[in-house]
Amino acid sequence: MDQTHAAPDRSIVLVGLMGAGKTTVGRRLAKRLDLPFVDSDEEIEKAADQTIPEIFERFGEASFRDGERRVMRRLIDGSPKVIATGGGAFVDPETRALILDYCIAVWLQAEPETLAARVTRRNDRPLLKGKDALATLRDLSEARDVYYAQAHLHVPSRSGPHDRTVQRIVRALAEWRPA
Repeated sequence: MDQTHAAPDRSIVLVGLMGAGKTTVGRRLAKRLDLPFVDSDEEIEKAADQTIPEIFERFGEASFRDGERRVMRRLIDGSPKVIATGGGAFVDPETRALILDYCIAVWLQAEPETLAARVTRRNDRPLLKGKDALATLRDLSEARDVYYAQAHLHVPSRSGPHDRTVQRIVRALAEWRPA
């Protein structure tokens, strides 16, 4: 963490809705903690040799979640790292249990309005294809927050510099004591 705190003894897994900043914040957090960074979506694409939208289109969400679970199992095995997950990873009961048992789960909480402003900058979100981003994110938040709330740490991801969110995570990690 900073000079006064040792890096954690297990991987830190960032969870939350699309647009919460898991990848951007994750890269900066990993650098700050001097840990490797891994994006689970990138690892899934490498393993499948397809993009996530292609996997969704060809095989459906259930098949994607199965592959996601296998990739997460591989990623958390080994030395500590910072892992950014896809928005639905933590909703899957098996993936969630794996993360909660072997990692430090950090929920990046953001308001649907903030998320919508962020995700509309890109057009590669399968769950938003052809839909109103804000309405969809409100629905996803309502459905998924109950799962995200099970994360060990809850950190706000607000508008503004991502380094503020990184600092909030570093503080939360320093104060966190496993049960």
